[in-house]
Amino acid sequence: MMLFTEVRGLPVLAPEPAGGGPIGTVSSLTVDVGSGSGAVSHVRFRDGRFGREKALPWDAVDTVGPGAVRLRSAAVLETPPSHHDLLGRRVLVETGTEHGTVLDVAFDTRTARVLALFTTRGELPAGRLLGLGGYALVVRAG
Repeated sequence: MMLFTEVRGLPVLAPEPAGGGPIGTVSSLTVDVGSGSGAVSHVRFRDGRFGREKALPWDAVDTVGPGAVRLRSAAVLETPPSHHDLLGRRVLVETGTEHGTVLDVAFDTRTARVLALFTTRGELPAGRLLGLGGYALVVRAG
């Protein structure tokens, strides 16, 4: 298990056959909330040369550790998919009640499954995720 805040800022390392060197730095993780999977779908990073944001599908990730994100393939998407960062996002219960702001997210580095959200008003299990948009993260009433 790791937290999103632990992954942000880690170097993204190319696959070993390609030299294994850094190709950028993690800027955020994209979570697929709408399909009900509740899993990290993409790693977003900025390359060192121009600072443009790029994305990699989670399937391209080999390992995520305390020191780096190592890739198994360099399937970089030049045009990242749409994205709403979970960190700092307002949380609303489906009934319209506010439930604070997301401080951090715990996820399984092997399966990419979101395990829990830590908000300013307490912990929420990942099974309560309903949707994520530009305004808020919506969760089921618990």
